[in-house]
Amino acid sequence: FVRHKVPIIAIVGNDASWSQIRREQEPMFGTSVGCMLSHADYDKVAAGFGGVGFKIDRSNGSKVKEVLEEALASSRQGQPALVNVMIGKSNFREGSISV
Repeated sequence: FVRHKVPIIAIVGNDASWSQIRREQEPMFGTSVGCMLSHADYDKVAAGFGGVGFKIDRSNGSKVKEVLEEALASSRQGQPALVNVMIGKSNFREGSISV
């Protein structure tokens, strides 16, 4: 988005898993191989591509509003931003739509 000068804000719910894929893969193949990951530093990836990256985890979870305001300020200055939110594991809803 930096290349195209699109100042978006992306929010990633990072559960260290490809839960949407796993939801279909386990019943079909009986395994979740390749779906269980480690937490990725998507905030650093965004910065590596010229955007601004933010991370929300247990250490700053009480400052969600401030982090989102910083992301919004970056976007308003023409800089794409990504907020990498560390979330817990969950069972991705049966019947929900994968996009």
